[in-house]
Amino acid sequence: MTLLALIRHMPTAWNAAGRLQGREDLPLAVEMAPDWLVPAELNGFRWLTSPLRRAVETAHRLGIADPTIERRLAEMGWGEWEGEILAGLRARLGAEIAMAEAAGLDFRPPGGESPRDAQARMMPLLVEIARSGRPTAAITHKGVIRAVLSLATGWDMRDKPPHRLSWAAAHLFRLDSAGRRPAVERFNVPLARP
Repeated sequence: MTLLALIRHMPTAWNAAGRLQGREDLPLAVEMAPDWLVPAELNGFRWLTSPLRRAVETAHRLGIADPTIERRLAEMGWGEWEGEILAGLRARLGAEIAMAEAAGLDFRPPGGESPRDAQARMMPLLVEIARSGRPTAAITHKGVIRAVLSLATGWDMRDKPPHRLSWAAAHLFRLDSAGRRPAVERFNVPLARP
């Protein structure tokens, strides 16, 4: 069994405004950056990060000097909807977006990526991590963490998630030797300093 810890990046100005970021490469909103600390149980883990600036900057703020950039950890692409606010899209598109959201794992914004696409992108990485046998932590994005949560729990994303996740925490999964299906180890390991 190999442990995998996933951490969402610190907030950006678009997070604060409720905008869909996707692959938009935004910096952290330094004035909103929380005072996080890597939990002691992640000491000795290998560190990976999404290539997007907000994830790399989060790694550096956590004191991770030289994380490995891993492109498969990038956020889901929101295509034409990047920069939009979800409530505005719902008001403007009505039944069209309601039908799209009802697709769960197959929800795909125009020109974007579905959660199932994110899972397919992550699966080879999970296999590699499992085969390495080395505990690994990654700074990534909400869409990627939700995609792995879906793999671990069978959640089809058509309704609320089966677990309430804090975005100021690490989420731990267990990978078996094949890495084909992650399992839940523990959620919501606090990052805030005590």
